[in-house]
Amino acid sequence: MKERVQKFGRFLSGMVMPNIGAFIAWGLIAALFIPDGWLGKWGPAATINTMVSPMLSYLLPILIGYTGGKAVGGQKGAVAGALATLGAIASTSSTMFIGAMICGPLGGWCIKKFDEKMQGHIPAGFEMVVNNFSVGIIGGILAILSIFVIGPACVVITDVLGAGVGWLVNHSLLPLTAILVEPAKVLFLNNAINHGVFTPIGTAEAMEAGKSILFMIESNPGPGLGLLLAYCVAGKGETRSSAGAAAVIQFVGGIHEIYFPYVLMNPIVILGPMIGNIAGIFTLSLLGGGLVAAASPGSIIAELLMTPKGGYFANILGIAVAAVVSFLISTFLLKTFGKDGDLEAAKAEVAASKAASKGQAVPAATGASVSAKDVKKIVFACDAGMGSSAMGATMLRNKLKDAGVTDIEVIHYPVSEIPGDCQIVVTHHELSGRAAQRAPQARIVPIHNFMGAPEYDTLVNEMVEARKGGSAPAAAPKAETKAAPETSDAPVLLEKQNIILGCASVTPEEAIRKCGELMVKSGYVEEAYIQGMLDREKSFSVAIGSHVAIPHGTNDVKPLIKRTGVIVMTYPDGIDWNGDKVKLVVGIAAKGEEHLEVLGRIVGIASTDADTDALVAGADAEKLFKHLNGLS
Repeated sequence: MKERVQKFGRFLSGMVMPNIGAFIAWGLIAALFIPDGWLGKWGPAATINTMVSPMLSYLLPILIGYTGGKAVGGQKGAVAGALATLGAIASTSSTMFIGAMICGPLGGWCIKKFDEKMQGHIPAGFEMVVNNFSVGIIGGILAILSIFVIGPACVVITDVLGAGVGWLVNHSLLPLTAILVEPAKVLFLNNAINHGVFTPIGTAEAMEAGKSILFMIESNPGPGLGLLLAYCVAGKGETRSSAGAAAVIQFVGGIHEIYFPYVLMNPIVILGPMIGNIAGIFTLSLLGGGLVAAASPGSIIAELLMTPKGGYFANILGIAVAAVVSFLISTFLLKTFGKDGDLEAAKAEVAASKAASKGQAVPAATGASVSAKDVKKIVFACDAGMGSSAMGATMLRNKLKDAGVTDIEVIHYPVSEIPGDCQIVVTHHELSGRAAQRAPQARIVPIHNFMGAPEYDTLVNEMVEARKGGSAPAAAPKAETKAAPETSDAPVLLEKQNIILGCASVTPEEAIRKCGELMVKSGYVEEAYIQGMLDREKSFSVAIGSHVAIPHGTNDVKPLIKRTGVIVMTYPDGIDWNGDKVKLVVGIAAKGEEHLEVLGRIVGIASTDADTDALVAGADAEKLFKHLNGLS
C-alpha cells in the first residue's frame, strides 16, 4: 500500500512540478495586482489583473493536462491530454485542476493504446497523416466526453466537500473543519470555502460579537508556512530549492495556492497542514481569537490588520501553533514517505552517490550483502536500455566467458524495468539511486562509463575467485528477449551510405543532428525523432567512454521509429563531448533488439580509447560495412 501511495504521489508530481514556475508567476501577479494586492491601487494594476483569472482557469489546468498526457503517451499524448482538459474547463466555472489530472493521463493513455494497435499496420509514407488525425480525433472525442462526464463529476466532488465543511460549522465542530478544509483548499476550493461558507457566517457573528474565528479557519497562513518550511528542510531537488520562495509568497503575500502543488506531489503530507490547522483552531478557540472581517488575501499582514484590539496575542499564537505543528508533522512525513522513497531508499541513494565518487560498489537499499558465489544474473541498466547498457553487458559477458565463467546471465534493461531476480546491477553513477530503489535486493555497482570501466575486471575476478574449488559451472539460461540471434539472413542494419568517415569536428548537438538527419533520409525515423535524440543528450549524456558516443532518442519518441537502423560517423580530430573526447559516433534507431549484434561487434573493435583511436585512424568503409553487419 505504501509503495502504491508513493507511486501515485510521484505521478501527480510529474504533472504538477514541471509547471511550478507557472504557479509561481500566477501567485506573484495575483499577490501584487488583485484589487486587495500590494499594488492593487496602482494605475495599470487593473489591466494586469485581467491575467489572473485566465491563468487560473485555463493556463494552469491545461499545462497540467498537457504534462500528464505527455508522461503517459509522449508528445501526441500531451496534445490529446490538453484537448481533453479544455473540455473539462468548458463544462464549469470551477477551477478544473482535478479534471486536468484525470483528462491529461486519459488522453495520453488513449493515444498510447492506439499507437500500440497500429504498430506495423501504417503504410510507409502515411505515418504523419495517421499521427495527426489520430490525435485530432481522439483528443476531440475526449474533449466532448469531458464536457458531459469528467467536468460535471469533478463539480459534484467539490460540492460534496463544500457541504461537508458547512455541516461541521453548523454543528460546532470547529477544529474538525480542518479535516475537510485543507484537502478542499488543495483542490483550489479555498476562495469558495472562505467567501462562500465562512465569510457570510462570520460576518453575522462579527456584527454581534465584534469578531469571528471563522475568518481564520481557511485564511490562517500558518499550516501552509509549516509545510513549505518542511520542504526546505526535508525536501529534495527542485522542491527544496523552490520551497523557500514559495513560503515567502504564501505567508507574506497570502497566496495559499502556491503550496498546493507541494501537497499534490506527496498527497500524504496533507496531514501536516490538516493537523496544524486543527491545533491552530483549537488555540484560537481557547484564547478567544478571531478577526473583525475576512482577511483577503490570507497573509500575515492581512490577518494582523483585521485583528481587533486586544486580540493580537491569541491570533499570533494561533498562527504560530498551526505553523509549528504543520512543520513537525510534514517534516516527519516527507522523511518517511517522501516522493523519492522512504528513509532506507534515501540512504541508499546517498551511499551510492558517495561510493560512485570513489569508484566503489555499494549494497542496495536493504543493506543485504550479495555473495559472489550466489550470483546468477547481472543486469546492466541505463536510462533507455537501448545502447550504452547493451554495450556494457556485451563487454562484461565476453570478459566472463573468456575467464571461464559461464553460469551467469548478463542482460540489459532500462533502469525503470530492472527485473527483481537479479543479484547485481551495473549502472551509471548518476542512476545508482534509482537502481537501488528499483532493485532493493541487488548490489549496485556504479560506474562512470559503460565502455572499459575498471569495475568490469573487478567483478570478473570476484566471480572467478568465488568459483575456485567448486564444480564446473553450468551454462546460464539464455535470455529470451535480450539476445538477438546472429543469422546469415539477418537484415543489414548498417547501410554503406550511412558510414561517414573523416568528419570535421563539430559540437555534440551538431553531431547528433547529423546522425538524425541520416536516419530520416534512410527512412529509419520520422523527423521529430531528432528532437528526442537531443532531449536524451540533455537528460543523460550519450558519450559512454572509450571515445565512443551512441546518440539515440528518448522512450517518448520511440513510436517515431519506422525501422531499425544504425549510423556510423568518425571524427579523427575528436569532439569535445561535455568534457569527454569522442571520435566514433554510432547513432541508433531501434524498434527491438536487432541492433545488438552491431553494438556487440563495435564493442569488439572499440573497447578502449586506443582501440577506438586506431579504428578511426585507419577506418575503411567497406571493411566496416562487412564487419559490423557480420558479413566477414
